[in-house]
This record gives sequence, C-alpha cells and structure tokens, in this order.
Amino acid sequence: MAGRNGRTVRDLRRGNRTAVLQKLYFDGPLSRFELGPATGLSSGSVSNVVADLIADGLVEEAGSVDSDGGRPRTLLRVAPDSGQMIGVDVGETRVRVELFDLALTELARTEHPLAPQNYDAEVIAGHIRDGIAEVLGAERAVPERLLGVGVGVPGIVEHTPEQGAVVHGQTIGWDAVPLERLLRSASRLPEEIPYFIDNGAKTLGQAEMWFGAGRGARNAVVVLFGSGVGACVVTPEVEHGRAVEWGHLTVRVRGRRCRCGAPGCLEAYAGAESLLARWREEGGRPPEGTDEETALTAMLAAAYPADGAEPDPVALAVLEETAEYLGAGLSDLINLFQPERILIGGWAGLQLGARFLPAVRRHATTYALRHPADKVTIDLGRLGPDAVTVGAAILPLADFFTSGGRRPEPVTEDRLPAWRAALRQRAPR
Repeated sequence: MAGRNGRTVRDLRRGNRTAVLQKLYFDGPLSRFELGPATGLSSGSVSNVVADLIADGLVEEAGSVDSDGGRPRTLLRVAPDSGQMIGVDVGETRVRVELFDLALTELARTEHPLAPQNYDAEVIAGHIRDGIAEVLGAERAVPERLLGVGVGVPGIVEHTPEQGAVVHGQTIGWDAVPLERLLRSASRLPEEIPYFIDNGAKTLGQAEMWFGAGRGARNAVVVLFGSGVGACVVTPEVEHGRAVEWGHLTVRVRGRRCRCGAPGCLEAYAGAESLLARWREEGGRPPEGTDEETALTAMLAAAYPADGAEPDPVALAVLEETAEYLGAGLSDLINLFQPERILIGGWAGLQLGARFLPAVRRHATTYALRHPADKVTIDLGRLGPDAVTVGAAILPLADFFTSGGRRPEPVTEDRLPAWRAALRQRAPR
C-alpha cells in the first residue's frame, strides 16, 4: 500500500536497509545503539533491519565495546565476503579487469594489452569478456556472489532503452558503439548480472570521492590525465559526479590538431600522447618500441636526470609548457565550477605529479579568477593507477546499496525486462 507521498511499505524497508548498510559500510563498525542516531531510525526499526541483514548474510558481528554501566555493546559491520564486484578499465593501451570483495579488497586481476591505435570495438569487447572469465576463474572468486560488472571507458556514454550503454568515443574512433549489447551478445554471465558502463573520468572521480582525497568534499573536480585528459565534476546536485569533456576545450585557436579532429584542444597539448609527440617533433628521442608509460618515464629521466647530468633541454621545455597548459585548463574548471578541491589522477598525472604539481598550481592561480582560486586546493589523487578500475567496481556496489542489499534476481521467461519483452513481441513469427 502506498502512503501519501507515494512510497510503499516495501520502499520504506528498502530505504531503511540502504541507510543502515551505507552507515555501516562507511563509518562502521557501529553498535545498534549508535545506528539509531546515525540513520534517524527508531531503535525498533534498527533492530528489525539489522536482523534482516544478518539473516541475509550481509552484516556480521565485529567484536564489542564497553557501555556506560551496562552490558558491552556488539559492534556490526558489512560482511566483506557477502558480495563481489568486477571493475574494468578500458584504457588506451590495455584493458584491465579486477575482481573485488565488498570491502574493495582485490581478489584477482588480469590485463590485456592493446595494439597501438587499434581500438576495434569487437576486439575490446572480447578482451573484457575474456578478462571477466579469467578473474571469475580465480581461486578466491565466488561467481554466485557477483553483484555486477562496472566498466570505465573513454568517451561519452549514452544509456538507451534499446541497446543499453552506447559509447561515443571520438578520439578512439567509436561512433555510437553499442558496448553493452556487444558484451551481452557472447557473455558467459547470467542474464540477471548487470553491466554498469560509464566514462572513465567519472569512475575515477567516484573512487576518489568515496575512498580517496575527495572524501568529505561537497564540490570537487577529479581530473584524469592519461593518454588524453578528462574530468569528473561533483556537486551537491550531482552527488555521483558528471563526466565533462575537459580535454576538448579549445586552448589555442588554429592550434595543434587533436585526436578528435578539432584544432587547438587542451588534449592536443596536455595529454601524454601529444606530450611525447611534441618531444619527438622538437628533436627528442623517445625509446622505440615501448608503450606510453615507459616512454614518459624516459622523458622525465631526460628532463630531470638523477645523476646530476645536464638535462635534455627539449624534454624540459615541453614538460614545462605542458604544466602551463594544464594549469590554464584547470583555471577554466576553477572559474566554471568553483570547486573546493581539484584532484589529479590517471597514470600520467600520478607519474608527473611530484614534478608538475607546484608549477601547475602556480599557473592555475595565474589564469583563474582570484576569488575562486583562493578557495581551491589542487592535489594528487590517493588511490593510484588502479583508481579507474576501483571506481568502475563501485558502480555495481552503489546500485547494491540503493536496492537495500537485494541481489539480482534470475531473469525468467515471465519476468523479462520491458525492453526485451517489447523486442520479442515485435519479432517476426
């Protein structure tokens, strides 16, 4: 029965389970006594919800603490082994797949390298499917506890009722690629296991906001600096973040040609791919036959030699110019969104961070309006190069919380998703 606000008893129970699960997950272990004020639920509601969650195997006891004059209070926590998630990072040099438990402890991982400039969607979908099968075959995997698969991709993700997630990845040649349909077409996963596909910068932002340097901030921008650049904006209105194509802001009219085809994009000056290309064009000598990460390491070593040798003036000049472009690009984010924190992540951002950060901060302050610039801090992310994969795994975890900890139910003939039922009705007999 629905109440005056349209919520049913089932909705209320789900909301109560969600409140208790999230409070225990982020702030636990906690006692039943502490859960009441922390969630706003009555002691009776807390007891009922906790009993249900324990019966479902989602919550377990975690020791006890003394109380004021009474019996010790039992502490509760979310059971780490009660669920597993898969996170996938579709990068521009490899596909990384990792399996996590509910505490986001890594249980298994695999990587599939990509051939340079070869982003064939069928090939990448095959790498994802193979990677999922590999991690689910690991010793600590329990496939029946899988809550879902999160996938971080480069580009704009559109969620459609007909084909699921469709990716518009202009820089990698993806034009409306129905990635979710490709994954489902030959998937070894049960139909009820959901895929959650989103922009890689957004999954990075999700990870840093939940567990990294963004925790506690209300307004933040998390920057992904890898082969290209992107960003995720988090505000009170967009709690889980919104991906923005920051790398394709124009920073120089009639400038260098970007991978997207437009002239003068930030990515054409600040992405690792363009940074290495500019070093080569100016007479530098990146190591042949290596991936971008190795080449960037060599460029840093040439610009900042550890043995006191003379630095490579070309590498040093290109890196210093890149720091200014990044700072100018961050100033746009500061002026547009007025965040309290900006966090720089991605493999290239973390690799360059120790050298880059002071110069980037200086340039961002120079180009930004004074008032918002005075209120923002610019730091590196804390979760390392796996943050996109962790953030992708958070997507099914967040959905699990929203559902009150209810697991995906098997899809049967009489309970097909609406879009599949509609397609079946339209199919020729």
